[in-house]
Amino acid sequence: MNHDDENELFNRLEADMATDPGTDGGADVVDLDKARSARTGAVEPTAPAARVLVDGSAPAGLGFMDRLRGAKRRPVVPMWLKSAAELKAATGWVAGHYGHKAGYHAVRSPVYAARLALLSPRGAAKFTGGALRWVSDKEGEPVRRAMVEKEDAATYLKLSRQRDARVRLRTLVAVLASLIGMGAALALYVLAPGWLQMVSVTALLLALGHVGRPEDAPVIVRAVDLPQVQRLTSDIVARAFAALGIAEINKQAAKGKAGIEFKAPIQRDGKGWRADIDVPYGVTVSDVLDRRERLASGLRKSLGCVWPEPVPGEHPGRVMLWVGDQDMARAPQPSWPLLKTGTTSLFKPVPYGTDPRGRQVAFDLMYANFLTGAMPGRGKTFALRILLLAAAMDPTAELHTWEFKGTGDFSSFQPISHSYGSGPGDDATVEGCVDAMEYVYRELDRRARVINKLPKDICPENKVTPALAAKKSLGLHPLVMSIDECQEVFTHERLGKKAAELATAIIKRGRALGVILLLGTQRPDADSLPKAISANVGIRFCLQVMGQPENDMVLGTSMYKNGIRATSFTAEDLGIGYLVGAGPNPQIVRSYYIDNATADTICERAKAARKAAGTLPDPDAPKKEKASDTLLADILAVVPTDEAKVWNETVVERLADLRPERYGDWARMGSEEQTAHLTAALKPYGIAAGQIGRRIDGKFVNKRGIKRDDITNTVAERNRNRDVS
Repeated sequence: MNHDDENELFNRLEADMATDPGTDGGADVVDLDKARSARTGAVEPTAPAARVLVDGSAPAGLGFMDRLRGAKRRPVVPMWLKSAAELKAATGWVAGHYGHKAGYHAVRSPVYAARLALLSPRGAAKFTGGALRWVSDKEGEPVRRAMVEKEDAATYLKLSRQRDARVRLRTLVAVLASLIGMGAALALYVLAPGWLQMVSVTALLLALGHVGRPEDAPVIVRAVDLPQVQRLTSDIVARAFAALGIAEINKQAAKGKAGIEFKAPIQRDGKGWRADIDVPYGVTVSDVLDRRERLASGLRKSLGCVWPEPVPGEHPGRVMLWVGDQDMARAPQPSWPLLKTGTTSLFKPVPYGTDPRGRQVAFDLMYANFLTGAMPGRGKTFALRILLLAAAMDPTAELHTWEFKGTGDFSSFQPISHSYGSGPGDDATVEGCVDAMEYVYRELDRRARVINKLPKDICPENKVTPALAAKKSLGLHPLVMSIDECQEVFTHERLGKKAAELATAIIKRGRALGVILLLGTQRPDADSLPKAISANVGIRFCLQVMGQPENDMVLGTSMYKNGIRATSFTAEDLGIGYLVGAGPNPQIVRSYYIDNATADTICERAKAARKAAGTLPDPDAPKKEKASDTLLADILAVVPTDEAKVWNETVVERLADLRPERYGDWARMGSEEQTAHLTAALKPYGIAAGQIGRRIDGKFVNKRGIKRDDITNTVAERNRNRDVS
């Protein structure tokens, strides 16, 4: 009974006694029916302690059809059977397993035969002794002896007669078997060829050796030691959660109740067990993630086997606990699916890694950009290399490869890259990288103009498609630029701001134009990774980082708060991180591992494919002079000193007259497009266009233009910086 109900009952009884005129302070007879009705609230409205109900009426619940419509159907065909890659990988592992066992025992078969031959005398003696005991009915002797000790003569006589009958029958069978055996052996010796005699004798020796083998010393040893997998039970999970030190769980346990609630039966899921759990009210998945090490201790599993995750679409207290059979970092990982293929296309999903269950994780790199971040030594470079290798295997892809560690981690890509640089953040390497970014930025403008002029039936979505990329005349092939240790570029004192603006523009506009930017950093903070860049990258991969700011800088705002925490990884979780943006939900992924030697082999194959396709960059080709190299000087040449302000379209027309081979395409644009194009070209220099008014034919005309002083000041500052460096 509820204590509140008891107090209410006693209060009503006292009130009834106080209002009864016959009350004289002595004992009264209590009307129990009246008391019960008072407790359930069925009293007159004038009762002084009337109960106020705050809970609504119990819901009637969903109808049968509604429940059927909302039911979650489990797949008829297992997921691993639907995926050709997973089925192929599983078949390969099974074939390899039994192939290894067959080879292992085949090599040791002479040793097994020798052991059995040596044991054959013991087996013959054991067989003979067993046959004699069977003929003499030795198994019945203990019973007969017991009857003698009990002096039960009648029963003993029955058993003796039964024994005599058995011995006679068995002796007859033994004699007949001996005669037949000896006859067969004699016939085999006289009539059978030598090879059959040898096979027969060998089989007899092996059979006798098998009979004579000791029970504690097997002749045949194991070829494979299978891991012992402990079944995950509700008791084990509840014990582990009780060890987390969470107050609400402990309160429930102190009352003798389970601190957690299982929402589905624990079941096998891939190479491990899955448990869907509701933690107590007020406890969140983040509280469990903070105690992942304690949870692993409570489960008696290594840390790499225990992966609690939030469940997308559910409340913050729903935990999906997956416990693997093996540590994810130590479990064997299948080889990269593209390792043995000839070429591929970036318009197909790129296999990137495997999840904790061993299933392949792939995503579309086309129409996306990629950012990876981690502490030093956690596998960031290898994680970035996988995507660049996939791009290298597409013969149509144009590569621009830059790394600022200075150790040549991406030197394999130099022969197939249109631009390449490696250096520890020195001015020359950073300047070369920024020049390459300017080239990519100009490609955005050119590709946009090409797509804009295409008929709608050819380009209905206004973006690069496989069919358009295959047409060399359009120049819409995939363009991939990779910058490892990008913080060295974005924090450069002189070129950092310009590089950040170019990268932001490439990320925002490149998706539909076939341009992909890959970034890697080991220092994900606000200075090293500008917010405009981190906020617009579509796919992110974060390996171990130290704190919440770094976590959210790579994965996105509030990811740490929502339980997606790369801080939970350890130094042993090499190549393991959270992948966000590649699917509907964040997922833990172990990227494929490709070492330098293998990368060299793949890039050699990519070089041959590019040479055959005619897309291999020529290292001896003269370097094209970039418009940005002389743009400011050319503007000063066409804008006289007495003209303080000039419209953009006027500047473009004069530039085309000065250098038609370089600015001719600009002059063929419309006036508004000319204005926008020059504004974009000057933006990386920090030069902004403004409104300039002129009176023409008595009318006041206002257009966007530039100030000559802004150009001269920028050129002077650039020259001063070069002199200092």
